[in-house]
Amino acid sequence: MSAITGAAMVAGIIGRPVTHSLSPVLHNAWIEAAGLNAVYAPLAPPADGFRALIDGLRGGVIRGVNVTIPFKEAALAAADELSDRARLAGAANLLLFREDGSVYADNTDGLGMLGALDVQAPGFDPRAGPAVIMGAGGAARGAAAALFLAGAPEIRIVNRSTDRAEALAADIGPPVQTVRAEGALSDANLIVNATSLGLGGGPGPDIDLARAPLNAVVLDMVYKPLQTEFLGRATALGLRTVDGLEMLIRQAVPSFEAFFGRTPPAEVDVRALALNAIGETA
Repeated sequence: MSAITGAAMVAGIIGRPVTHSLSPVLHNAWIEAAGLNAVYAPLAPPADGFRALIDGLRGGVIRGVNVTIPFKEAALAAADELSDRARLAGAANLLLFREDGSVYADNTDGLGMLGALDVQAPGFDPRAGPAVIMGAGGAARGAAAALFLAGAPEIRIVNRSTDRAEALAADIGPPVQTVRAEGALSDANLIVNATSLGLGGGPGPDIDLARAPLNAVVLDMVYKPLQTEFLGRATALGLRTVDGLEMLIRQAVPSFEAFFGRTPPAEVDVRALALNAIGETA
């Protein structure tokens, strides 16, 4: 293990809870392989303590943080400058602290989704047809923003709360729209579960995947279990699937580059390390 000195570069992840996060596993494995004098640590402020923590980190005390549930929208509000992805999404999962005291916000969730599609569904083209996103929270917003920027011709939001779905559609604008589950999948190019349904092995979103065309790709952001009930249904129908762990890994790459100024070492099999951490096998 690389030595950590008083000159160490520090980054981390903020969430509540954060004990389940795999981000420290990924980033610290890359740090060690790269021989960096650095550390990536988990932080779990009180529910009402996020803004105070961010303000206390201003000025470059640490390089930056990833942000997870439930603070992604608060992260956006705490920033002074936003990337186009974060602005469109209305949520941020990456904050960078500059020496002048300002905070820059980005959203790499969508980049992770597109990267995972490249790896596990080679040849997928977001411009080839409508995308259906189940959910309207921070993860769904990141996905919708990335698909918008990637040229998806139509992005359909399916969510139990129509108010949140309509707010998402209004924030990004056309081609994002709110739809009912019935009929949403008939010509879908991509179907994304951006909810927590299926986490821990429970049932996934209640939507009939048999209505989707056979060339549709199904992505589940849930990664524990790796083969969710939702992906199991898709596989049984012969649809191509993309798992949430690959998305997690792919969204971590631009964060590592932003924190430490270099690409993660390619020789580290972080997927194997993550699978071991969640008790899964490849």
